[in-house]
Amino acid sequence: MRRYLRVVGLCLACGFCSLLYAFSQLAVSLEEGAAGGRRPQAAAMGSWLADSGRGPGRGAGRCKDFSLSYWNPYWMLPSDVCGMNCFWEAALRYSLKTQPTEKMHLAVVACGERLEETVTMLKSALIFSIKPLQFHIFAEDQLHNSFKERLDSWSFLQRFNYTLYSITFPSDSAVEWKKLFKPCASQRLFLPLILKEVDSLLYVDTDILFLRPVDDIWSLLKKFNSTQIAAMAPEHEEPRIGWYNRFARHPYYGKTGVNSGVMLMNMTRMRRKYFKNDMTTARLQWGDILMPLLKKYKLNITWGDQDLLNIMFFHNPESLFVFPCQWNYRPDHCIYGSNCREAEEEGVFILHGNRGVYHDDKQPAFRAMYEALRNCSFEDDAVRSLLKPLELELQKTVHTYCGKTYKIFIKQLTKSIRSRYDTPPKER
Repeated sequence: MRRYLRVVGLCLACGFCSLLYAFSQLAVSLEEGAAGGRRPQAAAMGSWLADSGRGPGRGAGRCKDFSLSYWNPYWMLPSDVCGMNCFWEAALRYSLKTQPTEKMHLAVVACGERLEETVTMLKSALIFSIKPLQFHIFAEDQLHNSFKERLDSWSFLQRFNYTLYSITFPSDSAVEWKKLFKPCASQRLFLPLILKEVDSLLYVDTDILFLRPVDDIWSLLKKFNSTQIAAMAPEHEEPRIGWYNRFARHPYYGKTGVNSGVMLMNMTRMRRKYFKNDMTTARLQWGDILMPLLKKYKLNITWGDQDLLNIMFFHNPESLFVFPCQWNYRPDHCIYGSNCREAEEEGVFILHGNRGVYHDDKQPAFRAMYEALRNCSFEDDAVRSLLKPLELELQKTVHTYCGKTYKIFIKQLTKSIRSRYDTPPKER
Protein backbone atom coordinates (compact mmCIF):
# COMPACT_ATOMS: atom_id res chain seq x y z
CA MET A 1 0.00 0.00 0.00
CA ARG A 2 2.83 2.33 0.94
CA ARG A 3 4.59 1.57 -2.39
CA TYR A 4 1.35 2.30 -4.27
CA LEU A 5 1.05 5.73 -2.60
CA ARG A 6 4.62 6.54 -3.56
CA VAL A 7 3.93 5.69 -7.18
CA VAL A 8 0.80 7.89 -7.17
CA GLY A 9 2.71 10.74 -5.57
CA LEU A 10 5.50 10.45 -8.14
CA CYS A 11 2.96 10.47 -11.00
CA LEU A 12 1.30 13.59 -9.60
CA ALA A 13 4.66 15.34 -9.24
CA CYS A 14 5.58 14.48 -12.84
CA GLY A 15 2.21 15.69 -14.05
CA PHE A 16 2.62 18.98 -12.19
CA CYS A 17 6.09 19.53 -13.67
CA SER A 18 4.74 18.80 -17.15
CA LEU A 19 2.00 21.36 -16.61
CA LEU A 20 4.56 24.00 -15.59
CA TYR A 21 6.57 23.19 -18.72
CA ALA A 22 3.48 23.60 -20.92
CA PHE A 23 2.58 26.87 -19.23
CA SER A 24 6.07 28.31 -19.76
CA GLN A 25 6.01 27.37 -23.45
CA LEU A 26 2.56 28.92 -23.85
CA ALA A 27 3.84 32.08 -22.21
CA VAL A 28 6.68 32.38 -24.68
CA SER A 29 4.34 31.85 -27.63
CA LEU A 30 1.89 34.46 -26.29
CA GLU A 31 4.63 37.05 -25.98
CA GLU A 32 6.07 36.32 -29.42
CA GLY A 33 2.63 36.48 -31.01
CA ALA A 34 1.89 39.86 -29.51
CA ALA A 35 5.38 41.37 -29.89
CA GLY A 36 4.50 43.20 -33.09
CA GLY A 37 1.76 45.37 -31.54
CA ARG A 38 1.90 48.61 -29.61
CA ARG A 39 3.47 48.23 -26.18
CA PRO A 40 2.93 51.31 -23.97
CA GLN A 41 0.74 49.54 -21.44
CA ALA A 42 2.94 46.43 -21.48
CA ALA A 43 5.98 48.57 -20.71
CA ALA A 44 4.18 50.23 -17.83
CA MET A 45 3.11 46.89 -16.44
CA GLY A 46 6.64 45.59 -16.93
CA SER A 47 8.03 48.36 -14.72
CA TRP A 48 5.36 47.62 -12.13
CA LEU A 49 6.34 43.94 -12.17
CA ALA A 50 9.99 44.88 -11.81
CA ASP A 51 9.21 46.73 -8.58
CA SER A 52 7.15 43.95 -7.03
CA GLY A 53 9.84 42.55 -4.79
CA ARG A 54 11.91 40.32 -7.10
CA GLY A 55 14.92 42.62 -7.44
CA PRO A 56 15.88 45.03 -10.20
CA GLY A 57 15.36 43.85 -13.74
CA ARG A 58 13.96 40.48 -12.88
CA GLY A 59 10.78 39.85 -14.79
CA ALA A 60 10.64 43.41 -16.09
CA GLY A 61 11.32 42.49 -19.69
CA ARG A 62 10.44 39.54 -21.84
CA CYS A 63 10.64 36.11 -20.11
CA LYS A 64 13.83 34.38 -21.23
CA ASP A 65 13.66 31.15 -23.18
CA PHE A 66 14.57 29.08 -20.12
CA SER A 67 11.88 26.49 -19.60
CA LEU A 68 10.92 24.97 -16.28
CA SER A 69 11.37 21.24 -15.96
CA TYR A 70 12.15 18.57 -13.42
CA TRP A 71 15.85 19.39 -13.94
CA ASN A 72 15.33 23.17 -13.95
CA PRO A 73 12.87 23.96 -11.15
CA TYR A 74 12.01 27.62 -10.61
CA TRP A 75 14.04 27.88 -7.37
CA MET A 76 17.23 26.98 -9.27
CA LEU A 77 16.80 29.41 -12.15
CA PRO A 78 19.31 32.29 -12.58
CA SER A 79 18.34 35.59 -10.94
CA ASP A 80 17.60 37.30 -14.27
CA VAL A 81 14.96 34.77 -15.31
CA CYS A 82 11.41 35.34 -14.16
CA GLY A 83 10.92 31.68 -13.37
CA MET A 84 7.77 30.59 -11.62
CA ASN A 85 5.86 33.75 -12.56
CA CYS A 86 6.94 33.62 -16.20
CA PHE A 87 3.61 32.31 -17.41
CA TRP A 88 1.49 34.61 -15.29
CA GLU A 89 3.50 37.73 -16.08
CA ALA A 90 3.51 37.06 -19.82
CA ALA A 91 -0.18 36.25 -19.79
CA LEU A 92 -0.91 39.48 -17.89
CA ARG A 93 1.10 41.52 -20.36
CA TYR A 94 -0.64 39.77 -23.24
CA SER A 95 -4.08 40.51 -21.80
CA LEU A 96 -3.19 44.18 -21.37
CA LYS A 97 -2.24 44.36 -25.04
CA THR A 98 -5.51 42.94 -26.18
CA GLN A 99 -7.94 44.73 -23.83
CA PRO A 100 -9.20 48.11 -25.12
CA THR A 101 -8.46 51.19 -23.02
CA GLU A 102 -11.47 52.78 -21.34
CA LYS A 103 -12.67 55.93 -23.08
CA MET A 104 -13.97 58.99 -21.27
CA HIS A 105 -17.10 60.48 -22.82
CA LEU A 106 -17.38 64.28 -22.93
CA ALA A 107 -20.48 66.09 -24.25
CA VAL A 108 -21.05 69.73 -25.13
CA VAL A 109 -23.87 71.69 -26.77
CA ALA A 110 -22.87 74.59 -29.06
CA CYS A 111 -25.09 77.10 -30.81
CA GLY A 112 -24.69 80.57 -32.24
CA GLU A 113 -21.21 82.06 -31.92
CA ARG A 114 -19.86 79.41 -29.58
CA LEU A 115 -17.56 77.59 -32.03
CA GLU A 116 -14.25 79.13 -30.91
CA GLU A 117 -15.15 78.83 -27.24
CA THR A 118 -16.07 75.17 -27.66
CA VAL A 119 -12.89 74.35 -29.59
CA THR A 120 -10.81 75.98 -26.83
CA MET A 121 -12.61 73.90 -24.21
CA LEU A 122 -11.94 70.69 -26.18
CA LYS A 123 -8.29 71.67 -26.58
CA SER A 124 -7.90 72.18 -22.83
CA ALA A 125 -9.37 68.71 -22.27
CA LEU A 126 -6.86 67.13 -24.67
CA ILE A 127 -3.79 69.00 -23.44
CA PHE A 128 -3.80 67.40 -20.01
CA SER A 129 -5.85 64.20 -20.23
CA ILE A 130 -4.31 60.74 -20.22
CA LYS A 131 -7.01 58.27 -21.27
CA PRO A 132 -8.60 58.56 -24.74
CA LEU A 133 -11.55 60.92 -25.07
CA GLN A 134 -14.77 60.51 -27.02
CA PHE A 135 -16.36 63.88 -27.79
CA HIS A 136 -20.13 64.12 -28.33
CA ILE A 137 -20.74 67.52 -29.92
CA PHE A 138 -24.32 68.71 -30.30
CA ALA A 139 -24.37 71.73 -32.59
CA GLU A 140 -26.50 73.61 -35.07
CA ASP A 141 -26.13 72.15 -38.54
CA GLN A 142 -24.39 75.23 -39.93
CA LEU A 143 -21.54 74.73 -37.42
CA HIS A 144 -20.82 71.10 -38.31
CA ASN A 145 -18.37 71.76 -41.16
CA SER A 146 -16.38 74.22 -39.06
CA PHE A 147 -16.15 71.76 -36.18
CA LYS A 148 -15.09 68.99 -38.55
CA GLU A 149 -12.38 71.13 -40.11
CA ARG A 150 -10.91 72.14 -36.75
CA LEU A 151 -11.06 68.73 -35.12
CA ASP A 152 -9.74 66.86 -38.15
CA SER A 153 -6.65 69.09 -38.00
CA TRP A 154 -5.91 67.50 -34.60
CA SER A 155 -6.01 63.93 -35.92
CA PHE A 156 -2.24 63.58 -35.39
CA LEU A 157 -2.94 63.37 -31.62
CA GLN A 158 -4.62 59.95 -31.96
CA ARG A 159 -6.08 60.38 -28.47
CA PHE A 160 -9.66 61.27 -29.27
CA ASN A 161 -12.63 60.60 -31.48
CA TYR A 162 -15.65 62.78 -32.01
CA THR A 163 -19.24 62.55 -33.19
CA LEU A 164 -21.31 65.51 -34.37
CA TYR A 165 -25.05 65.57 -33.68
CA SER A 166 -27.82 67.89 -34.77
CA ILE A 167 -29.87 69.66 -32.11
CA THR A 168 -32.99 67.56 -31.55
CA PHE A 169 -35.95 67.75 -29.19
CA PRO A 170 -39.11 65.65 -28.87
CA SER A 171 -41.21 66.55 -31.92
CA ASP A 172 -44.37 67.28 -29.95
CA SER A 173 -42.67 69.85 -27.69
CA ALA A 174 -39.64 71.05 -29.66
CA VAL A 175 -40.75 74.69 -29.78
CA GLU A 176 -41.11 74.93 -26.00
CA TRP A 177 -37.73 73.36 -25.31
CA LYS A 178 -35.95 75.60 -27.82
CA LYS A 179 -37.32 78.72 -26.14
CA LEU A 180 -36.17 77.64 -22.69
CA PHE A 181 -33.44 79.95 -21.31
CA LYS A 182 -31.02 80.02 -24.28
CA PRO A 183 -31.20 78.37 -27.72
CA CYS A 184 -30.12 74.72 -27.44
CA ALA A 185 -29.36 74.95 -23.69
CA SER A 186 -31.97 72.37 -22.69
CA GLN A 187 -30.48 69.79 -25.10
CA ARG A 188 -28.42 68.45 -22.20
CA LEU A 189 -31.58 67.18 -20.48
CA PHE A 190 -32.10 64.70 -23.31
CA LEU A 191 -28.56 63.27 -23.44
CA PRO A 192 -29.46 60.11 -21.46
CA LEU A 193 -32.24 59.45 -23.98
CA ILE A 194 -30.17 60.19 -27.10
CA LEU A 195 -26.88 58.53 -26.13
CA LYS A 196 -28.47 55.25 -25.14
CA GLU A 197 -25.29 53.21 -25.61
CA VAL A 198 -23.18 55.48 -23.38
CA ASP A 199 -22.92 54.38 -19.77
CA SER A 200 -21.30 57.47 -18.19
CA LEU A 201 -20.80 60.99 -19.48
CA LEU A 202 -19.28 64.31 -18.49
CA TYR A 203 -21.36 67.24 -19.75
CA VAL A 204 -19.79 70.72 -19.76
CA ASP A 205 -20.85 74.13 -21.02
CA THR A 206 -18.87 75.65 -23.87
CA ASP A 207 -17.26 78.23 -21.54
CA ILE A 208 -15.32 75.63 -19.55
CA LEU A 209 -11.52 75.31 -19.33
CA PHE A 210 -9.89 72.18 -17.92
CA LEU A 211 -6.83 72.96 -15.78
CA ARG A 212 -6.17 69.33 -14.85
CA PRO A 213 -6.82 66.00 -16.61
CA VAL A 214 -10.40 65.02 -17.38
CA ASP A 215 -9.33 61.67 -15.90
CA ASP A 216 -9.49 63.20 -12.43
CA ILE A 217 -13.10 64.33 -12.51
CA TRP A 218 -13.98 61.11 -14.37
CA SER A 219 -12.59 59.15 -11.42
CA LEU A 220 -15.28 60.68 -9.18
CA LEU A 221 -17.72 58.22 -10.75
CA LYS A 222 -16.10 55.57 -8.56
CA LYS A 223 -17.01 57.60 -5.48
CA PHE A 224 -20.75 57.47 -6.21
CA ASN A 225 -22.67 55.43 -3.70
CA SER A 226 -25.39 53.03 -4.83
CA THR A 227 -28.09 55.74 -5.03
CA GLN A 228 -26.16 58.54 -6.74
CA ILE A 229 -26.65 59.10 -10.46
CA ALA A 230 -25.05 62.51 -11.11
CA ALA A 231 -22.58 65.01 -9.68
CA MET A 232 -22.57 68.82 -9.71
CA ALA A 233 -21.07 71.69 -7.69
CA PRO A 234 -23.06 74.13 -5.52
CA GLU A 235 -24.32 77.27 -7.24
CA HIS A 236 -22.88 79.38 -4.41
CA GLU A 237 -20.63 78.91 -1.40
CA GLU A 238 -21.81 82.03 0.38
CA PRO A 239 -25.59 82.13 1.03
CA ARG A 240 -25.55 85.92 1.42
CA ILE A 241 -24.87 86.30 -2.30
CA GLY A 242 -26.74 83.16 -3.40
CA TRP A 243 -29.34 83.45 -6.12
CA TYR A 244 -31.59 80.47 -5.44
CA ASN A 245 -31.97 81.05 -1.72
CA ARG A 246 -32.85 84.73 -2.30
CA PHE A 247 -34.86 84.79 -5.51
CA ALA A 248 -35.99 81.32 -6.67
CA ARG A 249 -39.74 80.69 -6.98
CA HIS A 250 -39.36 76.92 -7.16
CA PRO A 251 -37.70 74.14 -5.13
CA TYR A 252 -33.91 73.81 -5.41
CA TYR A 253 -31.23 71.48 -4.10
CA GLY A 254 -29.59 72.12 -0.74
CA LYS A 255 -28.93 75.57 0.70
CA THR A 256 -27.93 77.43 -2.45
CA GLY A 257 -28.84 75.14 -5.38
CA VAL A 258 -26.45 73.48 -7.83
CA ASN A 259 -24.83 74.68 -11.04
CA SER A 260 -25.17 72.39 -14.07
CA GLY A 261 -22.30 73.83 -16.14
CA VAL A 262 -20.20 70.80 -15.17
CA MET A 263 -22.31 67.68 -14.73
CA LEU A 264 -20.94 64.16 -14.35
CA MET A 265 -23.54 61.47 -15.06
CA ASN A 266 -23.99 57.75 -14.70
CA MET A 267 -26.58 57.65 -17.46
CA THR A 268 -27.34 53.96 -17.07
CA ARG A 269 -28.61 54.71 -13.57
CA MET A 270 -30.42 57.83 -14.77
CA ARG A 271 -32.35 55.86 -17.36
CA ARG A 272 -33.31 53.19 -14.82
CA LYS A 273 -34.30 55.42 -11.91
CA TYR A 274 -37.86 56.29 -10.97
CA PHE A 275 -37.92 59.85 -9.60
CA LYS A 276 -40.01 61.21 -6.75
CA ASN A 277 -41.83 64.40 -7.74
CA ASP A 278 -44.54 66.84 -6.65
CA MET A 279 -46.83 66.26 -9.65
CA THR A 280 -48.06 62.74 -8.98
CA THR A 281 -47.75 60.08 -6.30
CA ALA A 282 -46.28 57.76 -8.93
CA ARG A 283 -42.53 57.91 -9.53
CA LEU A 284 -41.51 58.81 -13.07
CA GLN A 285 -38.52 57.88 -15.20
CA TRP A 286 -36.21 60.46 -16.76
CA GLY A 287 -37.95 60.52 -20.13
CA ASP A 288 -41.40 60.86 -18.55
CA ILE A 289 -40.69 63.56 -15.97
CA LEU A 290 -39.16 66.33 -18.12
CA MET A 291 -42.26 67.66 -19.89
CA PRO A 292 -44.55 67.60 -16.82
CA LEU A 293 -41.87 69.54 -14.92
CA LEU A 294 -41.62 72.16 -17.64
CA LYS A 295 -45.39 72.58 -17.82
CA LYS A 296 -45.70 73.04 -14.08
CA TYR A 297 -42.77 75.42 -13.54
CA LYS A 298 -42.19 77.22 -16.86
CA LEU A 299 -43.55 80.51 -15.49
CA ASN A 300 -41.41 80.26 -12.34
CA ILE A 301 -37.98 79.31 -13.67
CA THR A 302 -35.23 81.70 -14.73
CA TRP A 303 -32.24 79.53 -15.60
CA GLY A 304 -34.07 76.99 -17.72
CA ASP A 305 -32.78 73.42 -17.64
CA GLN A 306 -30.59 74.12 -14.57
CA ASP A 307 -33.71 75.07 -12.61
CA LEU A 308 -35.43 71.86 -13.69
CA LEU A 309 -32.43 69.84 -12.51
CA ASN A 310 -32.55 71.64 -9.16
CA ILE A 311 -36.22 70.76 -8.79
CA MET A 312 -35.57 67.11 -9.60
CA PHE A 313 -32.74 66.77 -7.10
CA PHE A 314 -34.67 68.68 -4.45
CA HIS A 315 -37.12 65.78 -4.46
CA ASN A 316 -34.35 63.17 -4.90
CA PRO A 317 -31.37 64.50 -2.88
CA GLU A 318 -29.98 61.00 -2.30
CA SER A 319 -29.29 60.78 -6.04
CA LEU A 320 -26.81 63.66 -6.23
CA PHE A 321 -23.08 63.62 -5.52
CA VAL A 322 -21.87 67.16 -4.76
CA PHE A 323 -18.26 67.96 -5.63
CA PRO A 324 -16.37 71.05 -4.40
CA CYS A 325 -16.41 74.48 -6.06
CA GLN A 326 -12.89 74.09 -7.47
CA TRP A 327 -14.38 71.70 -10.08
CA ASN A 328 -16.66 74.51 -11.33
CA TYR A 329 -14.99 77.80 -10.47
CA ARG A 330 -16.93 80.84 -11.65
CA PRO A 331 -16.71 84.65 -11.22
CA ASP A 332 -19.19 84.31 -8.33
CA HIS A 333 -16.40 82.67 -6.34
CA CYS A 334 -14.20 85.78 -6.40
CA ILE A 335 -16.19 88.77 -7.68
CA TYR A 336 -16.95 89.99 -4.13
CA GLY A 337 -13.88 88.42 -2.56
CA SER A 338 -12.67 84.81 -2.54
CA ASN A 339 -15.26 82.36 -1.20
CA CYS A 340 -14.12 78.97 -2.59
CA ARG A 341 -11.95 77.55 0.19
CA GLU A 342 -10.96 74.40 -1.75
CA ALA A 343 -9.62 76.49 -4.63
CA GLU A 344 -7.61 78.62 -2.22
CA GLU A 345 -5.98 75.47 -0.85
CA GLU A 346 -5.46 73.42 -4.02
CA GLY A 347 -6.11 75.75 -6.92
CA VAL A 348 -8.82 75.85 -9.58
CA PHE A 349 -9.42 72.51 -11.32
CA ILE A 350 -12.06 73.59 -13.87
CA LEU A 351 -12.62 77.22 -14.80
CA HIS A 352 -16.14 78.26 -15.82
CA GLY A 353 -16.26 81.65 -17.54
CA ASN A 354 -20.02 82.17 -17.53
CA ARG A 355 -21.71 85.50 -18.29
CA GLY A 356 -19.37 86.00 -21.24
CA VAL A 357 -16.34 86.97 -19.11
CA TYR A 358 -13.90 85.46 -21.61
CA HIS A 359 -14.93 88.06 -24.16
CA ASP A 360 -15.23 91.34 -22.24
CA ASP A 361 -13.16 93.30 -19.74
CA LYS A 362 -15.33 92.73 -16.66
CA GLN A 363 -13.16 89.89 -15.34
CA PRO A 364 -9.73 90.23 -17.00
CA ALA A 365 -8.26 87.30 -15.01
CA PHE A 366 -10.76 84.91 -16.63
CA ARG A 367 -10.11 86.43 -20.03
CA ALA A 368 -6.33 86.03 -19.63
CA MET A 369 -6.76 82.33 -18.85
CA TYR A 370 -8.99 81.84 -21.89
CA GLU A 371 -6.68 83.70 -24.28
CA ALA A 372 -3.64 81.75 -23.08
CA LEU A 373 -5.24 78.37 -23.73
CA ARG A 374 -6.92 79.49 -26.95
CA ASN A 375 -3.57 80.54 -28.41
CA CYS A 376 -1.62 77.55 -27.09
CA SER A 377 -0.69 74.75 -29.49
CA PHE A 378 -0.35 71.05 -28.70
CA GLU A 379 3.44 71.07 -28.96
CA ASP A 380 5.15 70.18 -25.68
CA ASP A 381 7.35 73.28 -25.68
CA ALA A 382 4.35 75.53 -26.28
CA VAL A 383 2.51 74.10 -23.29
CA ARG A 384 5.59 74.35 -21.07
CA SER A 385 6.13 77.99 -22.06
CA LEU A 386 2.51 78.87 -21.30
CA LEU A 387 2.98 79.74 -17.63
CA LYS A 388 5.37 82.69 -17.49
CA PRO A 389 3.55 84.99 -19.95
CA LEU A 390 0.22 83.95 -18.44
CA GLU A 391 1.35 84.90 -14.94
CA LEU A 392 2.53 88.28 -16.23
CA GLU A 393 -0.90 88.90 -17.76
CA LEU A 394 -2.64 87.84 -14.55
CA GLN A 395 -0.49 90.21 -12.52
CA LYS A 396 -2.04 93.05 -14.54
CA THR A 397 -5.48 92.11 -13.17
CA VAL A 398 -4.78 92.60 -9.44
CA HIS A 399 -6.97 95.72 -9.41
CA THR A 400 -9.99 93.37 -9.53
CA TYR A 401 -11.17 91.04 -6.77
CA CYS A 402 -10.62 87.95 -8.93
CA GLY A 403 -7.21 89.24 -10.02
CA LYS A 404 -6.08 89.62 -6.43
CA THR A 405 -6.29 85.85 -6.06
CA TYR A 406 -4.75 85.09 -9.47
CA LYS A 407 -2.35 82.52 -8.03
CA ILE A 408 -5.19 80.07 -7.49
CA PHE A 409 -5.87 80.24 -11.25
CA ILE A 410 -2.43 78.84 -12.08
CA LYS A 411 -1.70 76.72 -9.00
CA GLN A 412 -3.21 73.52 -10.39
CA LEU A 413 -2.37 74.47 -13.97
CA THR A 414 1.32 74.55 -13.02
CA LYS A 415 1.08 71.08 -11.46
CA SER A 416 -0.75 69.71 -14.50
CA ILE A 417 1.86 71.02 -16.94
CA ARG A 418 4.78 69.71 -14.89
CA SER A 419 3.16 66.32 -14.40
CA ARG A 420 2.15 65.89 -18.04
CA TYR A 421 5.02 67.56 -19.90
CA ASP A 422 8.04 67.68 -17.58
CA THR A 423 7.83 64.11 -16.27
CA PRO A 424 9.68 61.43 -18.28
CA PRO A 425 7.15 59.17 -20.11
CA LYS A 426 8.00 56.09 -18.02
CA GLU A 427 7.15 57.94 -14.79
CA ARG A 428 3.81 59.37 -15.88
